[in-house]
Amino acid sequence: MNIYLIRHGRQNSTLCNVDVELSPEGREQAHYVGKRLREYKIEAVYSSQLIRAVETADIINDYLKKPRMIDARWQEADFGGMTGLSNAQLKQKYSAFLKQRARMEKDIPYPEGGENCEMVFHRSYKALMDLTRTDYENVCVVTHGGVIRALMTGILGADYARWLTFGRQIENCSISHIMYDEAMKTFHIERLNDYAHFEGKDYLMRKHFGSGFFNVDTK
Repeated sequence: MNIYLIRHGRQNSTLCNVDVELSPEGREQAHYVGKRLREYKIEAVYSSQLIRAVETADIINDYLKKPRMIDARWQEADFGGMTGLSNAQLKQKYSAFLKQRARMEKDIPYPEGGENCEMVFHRSYKALMDLTRTDYENVCVVTHGGVIRALMTGILGADYARWLTFGRQIENCSISHIMYDEAMKTFHIERLNDYAHFEGKDYLMRKHFGSGFFNVDTK
């Protein structure tokens, strides 16, 4: 079984993990990856319930015309008290946390009730395992950067504190591919952060979007 994990398109706000619609660039990204996925024999399209994931999956499914499901277990990590803050506010209020996080020494949760990598992994891994029990051979899941990192970390059996090792920037509408071997009951990471469909379109890269863990200057 092939599970294609798609990070949602660019949202229309740079505030931390707010539930908002796609930006024009995000919709464009979704169209590009949707066109590419037509060649992947996708049989079903899943997404989290967050608006940016739902919109991305719906645009993709305009090209695929397959069964469409929403599962909240695919939602982004809970950022706790950081949710809704600007980069300047994050730096002012959570600078110590961000510096500690960047060192990747402990799997610390986001402050004030947020999740850590291990929590995100166990939540999303249950959804992943449920997919393996279906009759589908090729599935598209529109999810989030934190979920993709957590799944890669957990599947490899790596230290959860190291989840930020997977992709300095996981690009919006990139493809990460996990293959499940039904006979051996094993997962195999085939691809991470593939955004070849944006070649020549530098303006769609995340370096032009001023949000995200790595864009907060903690110096």
